[in-house]
Amino acid sequence: MTQKNLSRRDFLKRLGIGSAAVGAALSGCTGSDEKQQARRLPPTGKMTYRTTPTTGDRVSLLGYGCMRWPTRPVGKEEDNKDEIDQEQVNRLVDYAIEHGVNYFDTSPAYCQGRSEAATGIALARHPRDSYYIATKLSNFAPATWSREAGIHMFRESLRLLQTDYIDYLLLHAIGMTAQDAEGNELSGMEAFEARYMKNGLLDFLLAEREAGRIRNLGFSYHGDIEVFDRLLAEHDRYRWDFVQIQLNYVDWKYAKEINPRNTSGEYLYGELQKRGIPAVIMEPLLGGRLARVPEVVVPRMKALRPDDSVAAWAFRYAGTPEGVLTVLSGMTYMEHLQDNLLSYSPLEPCTPEELDMLADVAQIFVDNQFIPCTRCQYCMPCPYGVDIPSIFAHYNRCIDEGYYKHTSRDADYVRARRAYLVGYDRSVPRLRQASHCIGCGQCVPHCPQRINIPSEMTRIDNYVEKLKQNLDF
Repeated sequence: MTQKNLSRRDFLKRLGIGSAAVGAALSGCTGSDEKQQARRLPPTGKMTYRTTPTTGDRVSLLGYGCMRWPTRPVGKEEDNKDEIDQEQVNRLVDYAIEHGVNYFDTSPAYCQGRSEAATGIALARHPRDSYYIATKLSNFAPATWSREAGIHMFRESLRLLQTDYIDYLLLHAIGMTAQDAEGNELSGMEAFEARYMKNGLLDFLLAEREAGRIRNLGFSYHGDIEVFDRLLAEHDRYRWDFVQIQLNYVDWKYAKEINPRNTSGEYLYGELQKRGIPAVIMEPLLGGRLARVPEVVVPRMKALRPDDSVAAWAFRYAGTPEGVLTVLSGMTYMEHLQDNLLSYSPLEPCTPEELDMLADVAQIFVDNQFIPCTRCQYCMPCPYGVDIPSIFAHYNRCIDEGYYKHTSRDADYVRARRAYLVGYDRSVPRLRQASHCIGCGQCVPHCPQRINIPSEMTRIDNYVEKLKQNLDF
């Protein structure tokens, strides 16, 4: 059954939307750029909050994802090195807290291992009871699968975050496949057993929750649905306080159409709702792709809410279900933070008419050839210097904007061909383009979306070469 086959009442009930859904925002121009800019700044004291059932935490509906902190270059330009721009991080954190954000999500794996320290420095300047820290046990490599290594990683998180307890601790990316120390491929279930069960690490985390050094324990799900189902079936044993899932208006119904090994947001959210487990939402923008929807649908969005950005639609959708605790966004720039704050200060839940429109947008995405990359950077660094996320981002952006053409018989082929090639060279340095992928496959086990990265690199490189030669496919 699709969204269109459900009655509006049933669809709202399935999402868990209350009867107090608010209509469209006020529209109209102010008559001056200065007034319009002032109107777009988020208010203080208006953030929407949700409550964690087990601890009673009052959590901001907008959560700050600390995966993409701003950086600045260091050393020579050709060295291609950078560092976290701590001054900018502090400014973003201060602004977020001032406007009601109190949930900050980091990991030992984020920002090439630098996120926890930068997040800890910024947050330590504020009272500890004014924010919640979420971090993860990111024991992806076989060398970190021992009990001792896992305990060390947890204690390092406490040290770097400058705290003696973690508010929200996650088993990171359960369900992902992995390779063991001998290079053998492990299924999602086998990897989960090796990372958390056979070494007694999950028992350790449960004990830490009892001791108060972990206040809420959960997991983030990427991959094998068998693992997700097992952990929920054993909910009485583990008493999960929250679970982090991918949810957006495309993945709600069409996750499998985009990637056959993914699971629909409708199923994941529904299973959590059955057990009263709040959902933390990741990828509300589907790796940024829902911030740039196909041009054909933009007029429909503007007709309903003239003042909202395209991205705001995705954030309102993700925050509308009542079982959602917080929606994470990795906000590198102040304008992104301000725009997202507007979506949740306060939240105006999506109306039935708006849900119908977003279902149509989702169908358009399914009908195109997008690569389901979310720019999480887990595939990086590539040992051969290939900038995998940027290559995929440029490819997806060209589909969004109509610059992906297969034949000179297509309308606007010449303009589209030039736009793709020029944009490619501007977005990705030539030494880091798809032509330099040797197909080693080292990136594949690290991809939460389970993209066959070498295959996609070959396809994109072939496409680029044919564009350069002005050949039809």
